[in-house]
Amino acid sequence: MKLIVGLGNPGIEYQFTPHNAGFLAVDRIADECGVVLSNRRGRALTAKARLAGEDVLLAKPETFMNLSGLSVAALVRELEIERPSEEMIVLYDELAFPLGTLRVHERGSAGGHNGVKSISGALGTEEWLRIRIGVGKPALDDGRTVKAGGKDYLLSPMRKQELAVLDEVLDRAKRAVEVVLTKGVGAAMNEFNQKQGPGSSD
Repeated sequence: MKLIVGLGNPGIEYQFTPHNAGFLAVDRIADECGVVLSNRRGRALTAKARLAGEDVLLAKPETFMNLSGLSVAALVRELEIERPSEEMIVLYDELAFPLGTLRVHERGSAGGHNGVKSISGALGTEEWLRIRIGVGKPALDDGRTVKAGGKDYLLSPMRKQELAVLDEVLDRAKRAVEVVLTKGVGAAMNEFNQKQGPGSSD
């Protein structure tokens, strides 16, 4: 069984904040699979589902973002996952990428993301598959990037216009997970790591 984890913070006040893009992505997958994340195991809300012909366990850690690794490590042990690089996919927000973009990676450093830092620390490796969902400010017309203001921005509710952009990306995130499951990470990287933005096709 593959483990698919979305990162975020529990609590209604965080539900539609940029930092909860991972939770929202896993919720989208659950909706499409007709399941609800209501079981508690490994300090996470979980649901079993069938996705792209595979049995998967969807999970949203309830430890708060900075301690995500405690939950992920518990689930990895429980499911007896020996190769997180092949049997686990983690979806999370990425401030370095503009909203409307998405990237698939086989490994990587935390880059200041405390949830990622926690998972790599708990697993003792950075070799695990991740789908990074851009939540940064879009570039200006002249190509300059806008710093989004870090923590305050990440924990503030998104505006309706931003949520509309994110909504489309959540569908793409689900498709990216399906491509990883059916064709492998290489195919998913080829398809989804192109330069994309709101309104572009993939």
